[in-house]
Order: sequence, then C-alpha cells, then structure tokens
Amino acid sequence: MGQKSEKDHLDMIREQWEKERPDLDSEAIATVGRIHRLSQSIFFQIHKPLFDRHDLIQPDFDVLAALLRSGKPYSKSPGDLLSTLMITSGTMTNRIDRLESAGFVQRTSDPNDRRGVLIRLTSKGKEIISKALEDHVKSETELLSVLNPKERSDLSKILKKLLLSLEG
Repeated sequence: MGQKSEKDHLDMIREQWEKERPDLDSEAIATVGRIHRLSQSIFFQIHKPLFDRHDLIQPDFDVLAALLRSGKPYSKSPGDLLSTLMITSGTMTNRIDRLESAGFVQRTSDPNDRRGVLIRLTSKGKEIISKALEDHVKSETELLSVLNPKERSDLSKILKKLLLSLEG
C-alpha cells in the first residue's frame, strides 16, 4: 500500500500557474481555492447527506436553527429572522410557508404589535431541528478532529479575520 500524497488539487494548479505565469504569486489562488473546495466538500459530503436524512434542505435548517437558538418561546418576527439569515423578504416568506406546511413552524400574533406576526417553532419543528443539530455538531466535530485544539483555535481565528474583512 502506497504512502498517501501530501499534495492536493490546488498544489497541482499552483504548479501549473508557476510554469505558465512565474511572474504571479499563486499562493492566494491556492489558499482561496482550498477554502472554496473545502466549503463545497463540507456541503456535499457532510451537510447535504445530513439534511437529506432529516428531510430538510439547508434553508429550512437555517430558519429552524435560528428559532431554536433564540431560546424560549422559540419565536421571532420575520424581520428578525431576515436580519439573522441575511436573505430577502420574499425568500423568507417562501421558507416560512414551506416550514408551516410541514408543521415545523406556525405564525402567531405578536402580542407587542397588533399588526405583526411571530414565527414560532412547533413541537414537531423543535424535535426535527434538535435531532438534526445533534448530527450536525457530531459531523463537524468529526471533520475537525484531524486538527489538534490549537490548530482548531488558530483556524477559527484566521477564518473570522477573513470573514470580518469581507463582511465589515
């Protein structure tokens, strides 16, 4: 059995650029490419199968998780959900309609605003998101287990710094 290669796809791409355009520093291409490929791999190899097992799609998971992490009574206004999930109001309405049809959320009157509504997690919705969340945490913990605690901490800090520079 051969030794596993320490080179990845981006090493090959970088080598090709270094031959074709030695005047360019291809390190950024490799780094950003790895982030992109990692994101895609995480979605298709970890998240999508997890969502499929729980009969969810990622947007549903995102809404249900936002409601669960808001704490009791597990309800938010559509506007609060919009700001949490950074999506358009039309998209939010479609997500809420789909989740309401599935029995995962219900619309209730906002006691603080006679014209307003709150989106509340139902017991069925709380059960499904709780189970999916447990699997989600387990799978991401397993993914990161190849890193030691310091590497995990350093990676988190570095990625946060990059995200803040883009979202700032």
